[in-house]
Amino acid sequence: MNNDTGTIAASIATASDTRHALTSYFTYLTSEKRASPRTIENYARDLTRFFEFLVDHLGDEPKVEDLMSLTIADFRAFLAARRNAGLAPRSLARNLSCLKSFFRHMERSAIGANHAINRLRTPKIPHSIPKPVSVPAAQALVDDAGSTSEIPWVSARNIAIITLLYGCGLRVSEALSLNRSTLPFGQSLRIIGKGNKERIVPVLPVVTDAVADYIQKCPMALVADGPLFVGIRGKRLSPREVQKLMVSLRAQLGLPSTATPHALRHSFATHLLGAGGDLRSIQELLGHASLSTTQVYTEVDAARLREVYDKAHPRSRKS
Repeated sequence: MNNDTGTIAASIATASDTRHALTSYFTYLTSEKRASPRTIENYARDLTRFFEFLVDHLGDEPKVEDLMSLTIADFRAFLAARRNAGLAPRSLARNLSCLKSFFRHMERSAIGANHAINRLRTPKIPHSIPKPVSVPAAQALVDDAGSTSEIPWVSARNIAIITLLYGCGLRVSEALSLNRSTLPFGQSLRIIGKGNKERIVPVLPVVTDAVADYIQKCPMALVADGPLFVGIRGKRLSPREVQKLMVSLRAQLGLPSTATPHALRHSFATHLLGAGGDLRSIQELLGHASLSTTQVYTEVDAARLREVYDKAHPRSRKS
């Protein structure tokens, strides 16, 4: 999606004054909030669906005065329509969060105020905990990553990516956004994560060695300001290719479908916690804005300990 704020606003069917409000909102998200392109894309999609609903609901492209006149029943009707379209609770919650953010911006910008939306409660999201792979499985993924291609440099690249994801706890997007200029890594790596937040991640020698081996074998001329990880055509590797790599490794190793590229990040955090790492340090390594986001990994560790207890204790109910 084109992230030009005017282009995004123009793509949403609505009246001219509302389009001005949308342009102002997306400018705020990109310039002040420094939202990621993925967030911009999701919010643009959510607002597009909202205004499509309003065109049908109101019988015309909504003006700002129409937005200010919407009642809680109107907002509930929109969420009900999205729920009937098959949206999961998490997506519905994001829809509502997006709308509240948009209406807050209009009020801050003196465009208009409508407090009816603030009376809506966020849909309950089913509680889930991350699903990391075990330590032996993570090691097997690293060891077997090289067997997924008959091309030596591609094998070395695959090993480097899996080692980097697990060894540094990076998001796939963070790993693939690295440029050749980041090498040599040294003892730490500067990562720009969600919301353009910067963090410093220690780099293990095994990670440095795996990436160096890939660079040595790669036949492409990797320029300093170009991508570090490339596909066979020399372009920046896409997340889809890493997903396909994990699908292949899952099949080879007999791992469940939860063994995704992002599961390696979960594994990084869970294995550190299990080895005695403290939550604050893990929070910084992962780049979480809130400690509560990191605390979910304590539930993973507790669940693992409970499983070990149930399997091993002589008086456990499963014995």
